Amino acid sequence: MDLGLRGKTVLVTGGTQGLGRAVCEVMAGEGANVILVSRHEQDGIACAVSLKLKYGIEAMPIAADLSRREDIDRIFAESLAKYETIDVLVNSAAIWPQAYVADMEEADFWRTLDMNLVAPFLMCKLFVQQLLARHKKGKIVNIVSQAAFHGATTGHAHYAASKGGLVSFTLSLAREMARHGIQVNAVAPGIMDTPMMRAAMEEKGDYYTERIPLGRVAAPEEVAYGVVFLTSSKADYLTGITLDATGGMLMR
Repeated sequence: MDLGLRGKTVLVTGGTQGLGRAVCEVMAGEGANVILVSRHEQDGIACAVSLKLKYGIEAMPIAADLSRREDIDRIFAESLAKYETIDVLVNSAAIWPQAYVADMEEADFWRTLDMNLVAPFLMCKLFVQQLLARHKKGKIVNIVSQAAFHGATTGHAHYAASKGGLVSFTLSLAREMARHGIQVNAVAPGIMDTPMMRAAMEEKGDYYTERIPLGRVAAPEEVAYGVVFLTSSKADYLTGITLDATGGMLMR
């Protein structure tokens, strides 16, 4: 099936690990050019080289700290210096600190909101600005979480709050941008086999697995296909939705 992504330019935050890395892989396989944003310069370079060699597409790594506004501005400056426009934005980067509310440091709460909610807001703002200036259509997928709807049970209230905010922001932006042909959706993963989750799985693997009706943790690629579908021409009538990819943890 042709998803209409060949030759499109796709920007993915958190593009060198976990779900973000899987999204880049699937996008490249569909013929899209990929901009990989990561904190780690060498990881970005290695991933970009791998995608170029494997799929024959263009891949551009950008090392950036999304907690710094100047780095977010630079991401778009460097991307638009190379590409005429950015067609797709996937906000995948996030942090997942652990602390129960009674013991949680206020600074950690704010840091989580900055990375998981404020940074996606700024990325979305700059993304839609460059599309509106060029009278172009485009697509955004924000990665949220089943915790945005269920809350957290293992000391991640700040994470759940940030993702809940991102859900509401996604809906609001979808309403604002629909008349401009810019579609904004979200994907809510459950538990995936990613570096962010592995330490927790080693400690509480049975607890997490027992919460999944399908009885297993997702491979990142299984969630990535849903993300890529929402950015494709096959999803041109979808905006303001959240696709649940949780193995049944989230049923609505």
